[in-house]
Amino acid sequence: MKVIRADVCGYCMGVQRAVKIAQRETLEKKTKRVFSMGPLIHNPQALEVLRSEGLEILNLDTIPQDLRDSTVVIRAHGIAPQVEAVLKSRGGRIVDATCPRVHVSQKKGRTLEAEGYTIFIAGDRDHGEIEGLVGYVPSAVVVKNPEEAREAALELQKKTPKGGVVGAGGPDMPVALLGQTTLSREEYDSIAVAIKRVFPQLKVIDTICDATKDRQAALKELCQRVSAVVVVGGKNSANTKRLYTIALEEGKPAWFVERPEEIPSDISRYSVVGLTAGASTPTEVIDQVQSYLESL
Repeated sequence: MKVIRADVCGYCMGVQRAVKIAQRETLEKKTKRVFSMGPLIHNPQALEVLRSEGLEILNLDTIPQDLRDSTVVIRAHGIAPQVEAVLKSRGGRIVDATCPRVHVSQKKGRTLEAEGYTIFIAGDRDHGEIEGLVGYVPSAVVVKNPEEAREAALELQKKTPKGGVVGAGGPDMPVALLGQTTLSREEYDSIAVAIKRVFPQLKVIDTICDATKDRQAALKELCQRVSAVVVVGGKNSANTKRLYTIALEEGKPAWFVERPEEIPSDISRYSVVGLTAGASTPTEVIDQVQSYLESL
């Protein structure tokens, strides 16, 4: 079997940076314990390695009352400022590994809200990045698709007075849109169009990460050269799920796997298989999958 790897796949800058920061903290052992607030990245294999190196994972229900002599690494997706305040109040040493692109969204959202904008956020409300972003923009309306966006915009229009007065709910009401950095351009644009039908003056902030766009574009190009596609990454990774969906939309048989052993044996009927991976997938895992496919 011939395997062609996408020109762009695997770790993005933000994820690679977060992993290096966590590994540095566990290696240097500046404190007795090193935690990450939530899963550092969305990849089980990478998390297994980090755990073996001494990284412990916290969630909102497991934050110790006393974090003195403990380091807490803020994950690549970022966290809400209210959560960070709790960690600091309990004595934790905070190390920020938030993706710089996510930081930009957080700051922009806070600024726009202070300027009087009503803010829509496009994305999965249960995703770590969105949970953190909403902490910066508490009044935001989160929508996951064009249908939800249109309904939310119409509901906002009903709740506010008519008349076109700035800030009063008419067509000139200041409204802005931010998005989960891992959305596809098509998803984000379709949500923007739905809101603009109600609020034509919508201010759309380009928050889609270049890494996301580059991986999706590389996959589309790859699909022109292969007969099937294997997508490698964590099952809870939003950007990896989107790659899998794109492969199917491009008309290719596709498999979404975390490990080589999840690949079905009947894939051997395809002579040329494309290989791509999400932005939180380690290179060594991609290499393992490629070696397995080439052995078939």
